[in-house]
Amino acid sequence: GVLFQENASKLMRPASNMKLYTVAAALDRLSPDYRFTTSIYALNRPDSSGVVKGDLTIYGRGDPSIAARFNNGDYFKGINDLASRIAAAGVKRIEGDLIGDESYFAGPKYGAGWEWEDLTWYYGAEVTPLSVNDNALDLFVKPGPGVGKPALITTGPPDPLLKIVNKVTTSPKGTRRDIAVTRELGEDVLTITGSIALDDRGYTGAIGISHPALLFVYLLRSALSQRGVIIKGRSRTQNFDSSLSEARNAQHASPVEIATLQSPPFSFIAAQTLKPSQNLYTELILRTLGKVAAPPPTTSVPPSVGQTTEDLGIEAVKAFLKTVGIRPEALVLNDGSGLSRDDMITAEASVQLLTFMSRHTHAGVFRDALPIAGVDGTLRNRLKNTAAENNLRAKTGSLSSAASLGGYVTTATGERLVFSIMVNNYPRDVEPRTSCIDPIAVLLASFTGKS
Repeated sequence: GVLFQENASKLMRPASNMKLYTVAAALDRLSPDYRFTTSIYALNRPDSSGVVKGDLTIYGRGDPSIAARFNNGDYFKGINDLASRIAAAGVKRIEGDLIGDESYFAGPKYGAGWEWEDLTWYYGAEVTPLSVNDNALDLFVKPGPGVGKPALITTGPPDPLLKIVNKVTTSPKGTRRDIAVTRELGEDVLTITGSIALDDRGYTGAIGISHPALLFVYLLRSALSQRGVIIKGRSRTQNFDSSLSEARNAQHASPVEIATLQSPPFSFIAAQTLKPSQNLYTELILRTLGKVAAPPPTTSVPPSVGQTTEDLGIEAVKAFLKTVGIRPEALVLNDGSGLSRDDMITAEASVQLLTFMSRHTHAGVFRDALPIAGVDGTLRNRLKNTAAENNLRAKTGSLSSAASLGGYVTTATGERLVFSIMVNNYPRDVEPRTSCIDPIAVLLASFTGKS
């Protein structure tokens, strides 16, 4: 039964609580064993001396795991694994180009309703089926050798496509750090201005990059050359199967898959998405739903022209919500991750979803993917030394105007509760997590009554 509710059917901005909907739908529709596959195509297999006559094409299908996060912080391991598979397929020389094919998803490279300021940062990273290292770079700014000297700026990993304009000067010891980072839409120029004190330990940030699929190709080219593979042509990307279809018409030949790389199972990716609240991964999952689990178009409603893969993903989530018993038309689903300020859900719907998932075949996988209070993910530094620590498992959410927490908690008497807390439109000097959300979470964990 319901212990307590207030404004339960009011539409609220969920922030990252939106990820509960996308990931639950994916667990249901794709299963915990689903793997993302990246394929390497050529028009013919390499000949006896290892020569590929034409281009070598990397066809991405939204695998988030070619990333440092999945490889103990190693930026290059995922790409190296792919390069090793290409070399193992007998490729020693490529006469044509190395091409990154991004045509698997249709639509813009960012989520509907995203704000342009977000796109500078890792949490607004570009969405492409050929993603590498979260389509972001770690940015390091350290003081220069003396006052008045330029600061030292590096990125991890180094990005040959990115131009950095360094307008940061080193200021006297003890002065306040003041740094601004800007990158225009679709630009590979990062401008950093401001000052950093001589005794500052350094600034670290994570920025989104433009043209991540091209960086993927550059990194792969470098990994291939380290394995002795010679590439005659250039590195480039394409957004549609033009070269493959032209070649098919020319030779009536279809491309041959000469190597593949598979992601870890989705159960593992789900945890790497929900625990750190990773936006890009959620958007890749949403678009994958759009490709492999979109409901068939009904005859009464013709498929709308120019539907994006994101639109189809949202159709897939809505079809899942019908089976949950939620009226999908009562919610406003705009993206997968909750970065959109236009997403609107209700606390009631979230509780329904969480309750449904607690009885689902994959209930354990879903629960294990959530942050644990005081232990890991976005909750690792919250609710420590309280009854909620190592007990409550929930998805966080935070935007400048929205804070949320939704999940599961066991009471002091051992009863399992489902809850959803959302706070919107609070003044700037109010911190809803410390003032109300976390205290409510502790109340639920310490509750000694019976529902």
